[in-house]
Amino acid sequence: MSTSDLSQSSMSQSNIAMIGLGVMGKSLALNLLDQGFNVTGFDISEAHRERAESEAKELAQKVDKGSFFKAADLNQVLDSLVKPRVIALSVPAGSIVEAVIDDLLAAGLEQDDIVIDTGNSLWTDTEARELQYRGKLRFFSTAVSGGEVGARTGPALMASGDKEAWNYVQPMWEAISAKVDENGLPVGQFEKGEPCAAYLGPAGAGHYVKMVHNGIEYADMQLICEVYHFMSDVLAMSAQEIGEVFAKWNQGVLNSYLMEISADILQTLDPTTQKPFVEVVLDKAGQKGTGLWTAVNSLQEGAPAPTIAQAVFARAQSSQKAVRVQGAKVLRTHVQPNCGKAKQETIEELHDALYCAKLSVYAQGFDLMKATSIKEGWDLDFAHIAKIWRAGCIIRAVFLQDITKAYQSDAELSNLLFANRFVEEVHERSCGWRAVVANSALTGVPMPAISSALGYFDSLRCEVLPANLLQAQRDYFGSHTYSRVDSDEQNKFHITWSETPRVEVEA
Repeated sequence: MSTSDLSQSSMSQSNIAMIGLGVMGKSLALNLLDQGFNVTGFDISEAHRERAESEAKELAQKVDKGSFFKAADLNQVLDSLVKPRVIALSVPAGSIVEAVIDDLLAAGLEQDDIVIDTGNSLWTDTEARELQYRGKLRFFSTAVSGGEVGARTGPALMASGDKEAWNYVQPMWEAISAKVDENGLPVGQFEKGEPCAAYLGPAGAGHYVKMVHNGIEYADMQLICEVYHFMSDVLAMSAQEIGEVFAKWNQGVLNSYLMEISADILQTLDPTTQKPFVEVVLDKAGQKGTGLWTAVNSLQEGAPAPTIAQAVFARAQSSQKAVRVQGAKVLRTHVQPNCGKAKQETIEELHDALYCAKLSVYAQGFDLMKATSIKEGWDLDFAHIAKIWRAGCIIRAVFLQDITKAYQSDAELSNLLFANRFVEEVHERSCGWRAVVANSALTGVPMPAISSALGYFDSLRCEVLPANLLQAQRDYFGSHTYSRVDSDEQNKFHITWSETPRVEVEA
């Protein structure tokens, strides 16, 4: 089904309904109107319905825009739609999703109708809902990244669920998604390009990929903050000066949305005090839980993502403001200045450390997705995932084009860091990375994320880890057995530690 087929349906009927007209739902609805689709909108809040209708009327004054119908209840929602009905939910994650779907079924939703969850649902909840409503409707999910602006002008869309449902959803999602040119660079909302929307697999796959995206986002933000902290505390750079450096970095290999906004924030003044805005913001970071989900999942799957976990811990420790104020007064230690290095040399080292640490984070995220894809039988396409992250989403960055090419060259890549391009990049920049981690320890400026990213890299390149001693310890106190380097790994042994003489027995 083509975009034109959908957008040329009867003016009395809508192509899609949006239930939930808050920030994200309204923005997605207006984006659909921009692309010529007819949209029905419903929200339990009359104020939300009125605001969406008002903004839709403004769009209606422009040519080639879709029409908006404000539904008063779910019966009107169903009556307004072409069949099979396509209904997108933009409601809070959790039990409210089931509540809305149950109300839709009571209002007359049919077996062939498609319900799309676009919220931040936990992927296992999405899997459960697909089973719960199988045979009653076609449950579909689409994780949306890009925030309010992305939803309005072009988000990254990670879809999963009923494959037949994708045939109806695909033209709309590709039309409203962000797009990139042949070089992988973002283009304008109404320009032609490759859509950042894709069907990723069975139920749960899209929300899972979005969860890992958010985990990477947590880590990426923390890495940037640690560099800012070092520049401010050790190099005594002003917020304005740091912002200027970040803006310069954003013109090169570190080009990304998060670097762009960080540079902007640091160069912004507080309207009230005229001080640097960042200096009047309380240093307590909030979180909604998706980074935590990713960290927990990495532990469950045995796929290490230490930098994502450290980013979650950093937010938690930031919230302990009173304890940190006390610690600043009572905890003493010996610290050194910046080892007599020239300021510019240290700035260049920080640049390289940030690049390498970011790459390590992406490697952790993709490795986690690979582990879960194998376990769930999803067969995720990592080149495709990297592609749809190139624009629209919060972690969009220029080097996602390189990640795309790496997986296109070798879809079975054991680890992203093993790609030839990145092997050389990290080799060239690793001296700066190590210098920064060493400097952070010597100067007493915490860099838990950058340090853990280096630890992940070094563990990955270490053929023999001290886990031999660890496993021997486990055998000593718990008879957990061990494998031998000179025997098949499947063969298990135990030492009779409490006996004299000690002997080895096969378990």
